[in-house]
Amino acid sequence: MPTYSAELPRRAAARPFAVWKTGLLAAAGWLAFALYSSEAPNAIRDWPYTRELANLSLAIAALLALIALLPGPTARLAERLRPAGPWLLALPLLLGFWQLATAKLGLLPVPFFAPPQALLEVYAEDWPRLAESLLHSFWLLANGVLLGSVFGFIAGVSIGWSQRIGYWLHPVLRILGPVPSTALLPICFFIFPSSWGASVFLIALATWFPVTVLTWSGVASVDRAYYDVARTLGASERFLIFRVAIPAALPHVFVGLFMGLGASFSVLVVAEMMGVKAGLGWYLQWAQGWAAYANMYAALLVMALLCSGLITALFLIRDRVLSWQKGAVKW
Repeated sequence: MPTYSAELPRRAAARPFAVWKTGLLAAAGWLAFALYSSEAPNAIRDWPYTRELANLSLAIAALLALIALLPGPTARLAERLRPAGPWLLALPLLLGFWQLATAKLGLLPVPFFAPPQALLEVYAEDWPRLAESLLHSFWLLANGVLLGSVFGFIAGVSIGWSQRIGYWLHPVLRILGPVPSTALLPICFFIFPSSWGASVFLIALATWFPVTVLTWSGVASVDRAYYDVARTLGASERFLIFRVAIPAALPHVFVGLFMGLGASFSVLVVAEMMGVKAGLGWYLQWAQGWAAYANMYAALLVMALLCSGLITALFLIRDRVLSWQKGAVKW
C-alpha cells in the first residue's frame, strides 16, 4: 500500500500535457470576429469603437490561445475553463451574427437595434452615470432584500412553529402575499415620505412573501421524530427551534431567498421608474426617453450581470452552509 500511494504523484507528474482543443477553436473564433469587425465595411455609417472592439477580441483570442497551448499555471486555468469551452466558442459567433445584422448589412432598423461596438462606446464614455446607477440600485436592492428576508424568516418560523401566531398571520399572508407589489405603488408613494423609502418597502414586500411561505413550509415539514428524540434528551423549546427546526428548514429557506431575490429585481426596475433619482431602472427610462437604445441595452446587460452575480453569491453561501445536502441545484 505505501508503494502504491508513493507512485501516485509520479504518475500524475508523468501525465502528458493535453492541448485544450476547444479553447483553440474559441481563440480562432474570436480572431475571426476581430478581423471581420475591423475589415468588413459598415452598411450605414462608421460606428465609433469598431477598432476598439476588434482589439478587445484580439486580446481575448490571444489569451485563450495561451491558456490552451501553454502548460503550467495556464493548464490549471484551462481545466477550470473547460466546461465553459462551448460558450467561449459560441459567443464570437453570436456577436458576429449580431454585428452582421446591424452594422455590416443594416438588416435591423437603427437606432432601435445597436451593434456591439455601440454598447462598448456606452461603457467607455457613459460609465460614470452607469456606475452611479448600478451602485444606487445595488444599495436599494440590498436594503429591501435584507428587510424582506429578515421579516420573512421570522414570520415563516413563527407560523410554522406556533399555531397561535399562525392563526393571526396566516390570513394576512393569504391576502397580502399574492397581491403584486407593483400594484401598491400609488399607495406606497402616498404613505412614505420619500420615493426611496417606498421603493425599499416594495422590494421588501416582494421578498417577504416567498421567504415566509418557504420557511413556513420547511419548519412544518420537519420530521416529528426529531422533536421527540430531542425532548427525550431534555431539550427546551428554544433548543428545538434554533437547533432542530431552523437547521432542518434551511434548504427551504434558501429556495425562498432565491425566489425572493428574483421577484425583487422586477419590483426594483418598476420602482426606480416611478420617481427615484438614480438607478438602473431610472437609467432605462432616461435612455428610452432620449431614444438612446444603445444605452438601454448596455443597462440591461449590467442588470443581468448584477442579478446573476447576486444569485451566484447566494448559491455559494448555500453550498457552504448546506454542504451536507446531496443533489442540490447548481447555479
